[in-house]
Amino acid sequence: MKSEMEQDILKVLVTEEEIQRRIAELGAELYDQFHDKNPLFLGVLKGSFVFMADLVRACQVKSDVEFIAVSSYQNATVSSGRVQITHDLQQDITGRNVVIVEDILDSGNTLAFLKDYFLTKGAASITIATLLDKPARRTKAITADYVGFVVPDEFVVGYGLDYCQRYRNVPYIGVLKPEVYANH
Repeated sequence: MKSEMEQDILKVLVTEEEIQRRIAELGAELYDQFHDKNPLFLGVLKGSFVFMADLVRACQVKSDVEFIAVSSYQNATVSSGRVQITHDLQQDITGRNVVIVEDILDSGNTLAFLKDYFLTKGAASITIATLLDKPARRTKAITADYVGFVVPDEFVVGYGLDYCQRYRNVPYIGVLKPEVYANH
């Protein structure tokens, strides 16, 4: 496969095949939990869109999908710690079993904020599914209920994760070469 982005990747952390296998497992686990509960899969944009598409297909339950967009990075490599909603929910979630779908659980700021936010909006339950968990960066006491892969404290891109809006379409999880982001 041709790729303009290969030269910017230091190494592959999680292959495309490993991702697909793990998502199938996560889908089966979520099915067991939600097969009769009509959950609302709620993707955190933009990073979750690839994972979310595959996850909802892997979890064959009657469900809705919704998206919320938040920002805490503003094109930086480290979270600012301030979470802003840039695109809010378009439906009432009162009484719903919400499955937050996130690309990466890093500092925990975004997910801690969203969990509280959705509970104040009346969600019956909050379940967190994240493709990647980077516990070394955690500053908030929050954990995911479903984790694809635990990753080391390296700058990862691909499969929805970006650097300055690029690399989301890389089909695996890779570590970005430091020289790519060192000047920002």
